[in-house]
Amino acid sequence: MNTDRAVFVYTTYPSIVEAEAAGRALVGERLCACVNILPGMVSYYWWQGAVERGEEAVMIVKTRAELSERVASAIKDRHSYAVPAIIVIPLESVDQPYLEWLMAETEAAAGQG
Repeated sequence: MNTDRAVFVYTTYPSIVEAEAAGRALVGERLCACVNILPGMVSYYWWQGAVERGEEAVMIVKTRAELSERVASAIKDRHSYAVPAIIVIPLESVDQPYLEWLMAETEAAAGQG
């Protein structure tokens, strides 16, 4: 895998508290350089044969492509949903200084492979 590719990992949480705990852990473990948490999202979705409504927080995890599977696993390990949304989004272009920062901040986790 190309080690200089960045991705976003998109996920949602049922509360800002759960999202912040997960995000802090991901950053602390160097699995990502940054998370953005956006509270106040309203979702409608099918679940067990019925349309449900939920208030959620979105979390966007900024990381290396090579760490995306470990990020997904860490999200699943800490998530209260039976089926959390975990979507890896490849990035077509990233400003070079930002990419260099992201790679530097995640280098320790990438080296643990």
